[in-house]
Amino acid sequence: MTTWLKSAQFSWGAARDVSLIALGALLQALALRLFLIPANLASGGVSGLAQIINHYTGWPIGVMILLGNAPLFLLGWRYLGGPRFILRTALAVVVVSFFTDFLALILPQHGLTKDLVLNALYGGLISGVGFGLVYRGQGTSGGSDILVRILNHWRNVPISQSYLLTDSAIMFMAGLAFSWENALYALVMLYVSGLAAEAITAGSNVLRTALIITHQPDEVAGRILHEMERGVTVISARGAYTGEERTVLYCVVSRAEIAQIKALVREADPHAFMVIGQAHEALGEGFRPLNG
Repeated sequence: MTTWLKSAQFSWGAARDVSLIALGALLQALALRLFLIPANLASGGVSGLAQIINHYTGWPIGVMILLGNAPLFLLGWRYLGGPRFILRTALAVVVVSFFTDFLALILPQHGLTKDLVLNALYGGLISGVGFGLVYRGQGTSGGSDILVRILNHWRNVPISQSYLLTDSAIMFMAGLAFSWENALYALVMLYVSGLAAEAITAGSNVLRTALIITHQPDEVAGRILHEMERGVTVISARGAYTGEERTVLYCVVSRAEIAQIKALVREADPHAFMVIGQAHEALGEGFRPLNG
């Protein structure tokens, strides 16, 4: 009976995550087709690059999103947090790619409005909600998320700086392709998108701290180390009321990894006590240099 319940809970959790990822990816495709593509506002990462290439060649944007992510998957296979995380990210990329081209057949080519401000605000809001739903489904939308992990592991470039490098490069190319005014509005769109994604994933900062009190510290720490490739600090503690010796794990993660770490802890120790906090800044390995 207990085994069946655990299996049912796992199946329901997986179905919920797949639904969140599919819905989030669909919203991203809607934002592209209704607001960003008609207004020539480049989104970040591979999607933005696909828009720029489409501007010069006319090649389908969705197909280029899929093709652009393929080599990143091959390069970043070992940096994506385990098979489950890879498959969910692949699902998000496939859904975004398909609907970006499919919606072009049924939605107006000129979008809903010609106002750049409205396109930037609503495009950013809807795409941000989409990103947030994908994050809550324990996936990413590929593109910059994969490239950031590759840069972080290959050249030890901090995560925050990696996002800045990738998005800045896309915005520079967008300025050359469309106009510098459009590139500036695209930066506003990216900011709004980030705020919306953070709101959906229940937070306001990029970094999160996790304090985990568990009876299974080795298993929990091992899964975080190997599946998420995040460092874990082990702290010995004692309960003030019971006097019982306990182990506390401390970990710093990005906002996109919150759903994943909660799922890992829940699976390793369903009776663990976990506190998620906000961090204004992280200095050291994997983040910004301590002397930066």
